[in-house]
Amino acid sequence: VQLQASGGGLAQPGGSLRLSCVASTFSLDLYAIGWFRQAPGKERELVAAISASGTSSYYIDSVKGRFTMSRDNVKIAVYLQMNNLKPEDTAVYYCAGSATLQRDHVATKNWEYDYWGQGTQVTVSS
Repeated sequence: VQLQASGGGLAQPGGSLRLSCVASTFSLDLYAIGWFRQAPGKERELVAAISASGTSSYYIDSVKGRFTMSRDNVKIAVYLQMNNLKPEDTAVYYCAGSATLQRDHVATKNWEYDYWGQGTQVTVSS
């Protein structure tokens, strides 16, 4: 499966962006999806993840209440709505897929992810 992330750009602090991750497979509902980010000089970190079914999700503490992940298995796309952006959200964001037979499982470990999309740059600055 190939994943393609888009939607990044420049936003002001307090602004919003919506990232999209489009998959090349019509069996996206068999993949848990995660959004990762990597800032300059920092390790890549998982920001949010959603189960294949879409019923379970995970967020790191720093984005809880600001970021919302959703998926549309008909349109084979996953989204990350980012509100109230902060300068510390600046990073390259990647979406990744984890093949799973457990449709309600949320993958929170890097090693669980098999497929990676190219990154999209998010810059939060005034």
